[in-house]
Amino acid sequence: MININEEVKKLLNSIGPGRMSSTAYDTAWVARLGEVDKSLSNHAMEWLAENQLPDGSWGAKDVFYYHDRVISTLVAMIALTERGRRAHDKVQIEKGLEALDRITSGATQGLASDPNGATVGFEMIAPTLVAEAEKLGIIKQQGERILGRLSKMREQKLRKLAGRKINRYVTPAFSAEMAGVDGQQMLDVENLQEANGSVGHSPSATAYYVLRVKQGDAKGIEYIKNSLGADGGAPDLYPFDVYERAWVLWNLSLSDFFEGEHRALIDPFLKYLETAWKPGQGIGFSVDYSVPDGDDTIITSELLKKFGYKADLSTVLSFEESDYFRCYQLEVGISPSVNIHALMVLSAFGYPIDHPSVRKVFKFLDAQKLDDFWIDKWNASNFYTSAHYVIACAKFKNAVAQSTVNWILKNQRQDGSWGTFGSTAEETAYCLQALSIWSKHVNKVPSESIQKGRKWLLEHYTLPYSPIWIGKGLYSAELVSRSAVLSAMLLTDSY
Repeated sequence: MININEEVKKLLNSIGPGRMSSTAYDTAWVARLGEVDKSLSNHAMEWLAENQLPDGSWGAKDVFYYHDRVISTLVAMIALTERGRRAHDKVQIEKGLEALDRITSGATQGLASDPNGATVGFEMIAPTLVAEAEKLGIIKQQGERILGRLSKMREQKLRKLAGRKINRYVTPAFSAEMAGVDGQQMLDVENLQEANGSVGHSPSATAYYVLRVKQGDAKGIEYIKNSLGADGGAPDLYPFDVYERAWVLWNLSLSDFFEGEHRALIDPFLKYLETAWKPGQGIGFSVDYSVPDGDDTIITSELLKKFGYKADLSTVLSFEESDYFRCYQLEVGISPSVNIHALMVLSAFGYPIDHPSVRKVFKFLDAQKLDDFWIDKWNASNFYTSAHYVIACAKFKNAVAQSTVNWILKNQRQDGSWGTFGSTAEETAYCLQALSIWSKHVNKVPSESIQKGRKWLLEHYTLPYSPIWIGKGLYSAELVSRSAVLSAMLLTDSY
């Protein structure tokens, strides 16, 4: 039988720079480093050899996301073509080509097939990779199919830059590899690297930098070495120490775990977040990352307020636009989840439901609603954003989310679980969080639904968790996912 309190303590003791599953996309970029670090490259090549999917593609296992599969398969085949010398490599390339042809045969539909939208930077990176793959003779006619209407989306992003060069203070640095060989005039090279040697805290962008911009840069190579997981693969993002701390604490704080004897356990993490906070700017996903974001700023502010630390609402409000709250300065698509989290922090600071900022967010979310649920650019699950909406409305004692509660109940699987691509512990946890909080604070939920969900979760709570988070590839933020699962167990303990 699981001892939930002990599991929570074990989780808190595991918090550090951030633990994330490896992605094929970032690992393939590391595999391309044969010219500058053969050992790193060879290790990554082995990872690619072991992680080609049964259909010949690369990308998230068990979750088919068009953009993830296309970009991961493209760069993996480029790496294998540049470095592969074994007969096995050639077989993998052939299988990859067949997979890419199948995946992109309906590319116009494919580009629109992921309702949450493209992976991060896809419209900027894909054209560069297509050009490289064509030059290497890997693809011939697929390029046109893959790109589709991307040129318009790319132009829209470039207009946001408004002629500014890409440096560490703007989010396009995370996708700096889009500059390729011929577009490096876009980069402010001397101001591109972060203090930790990375470009945008991205292993793939940093691999591009040490391969094509400042070849063999020692700080960049050291960063890549530090970012690699135990399996030799590279993550989408590293480090993300603020993101991991803030979201682990937020999930667990939905329960009463930190009240009473466990209160002291949370203080070291809150002090870390308080120290990382920059008045007037907020906080980014890491203390070393130069770009603050609305989501981590909002959640951190809510946590600091809840546990009696100095909380700065004026900085949160600096992310407020005329119709919504933004996540990043130059973003094109607006995130419903960031706005849902904005509702939570406004409630925490005592804003009433009829306050103009609160009404504005509800109006924006109403326009983004699909039937009775939401999708989001940061998470591929239909349940993540929708469950958080239920929790936000519960904070206002606002029954407007009842239709979403009913939608969650209607989409519970026969075995008690939930999942967009198949049953997952993380999505089941989100739904149980929402239902238990709604049942306690607004309207009663049938206890048998919560009991069935809890029973399933207790049988399926262990790693690995499905890669449903959206970066340049799909990934799992392992401790964040686990915190949601343990939070759901704590919240449903009395059922």
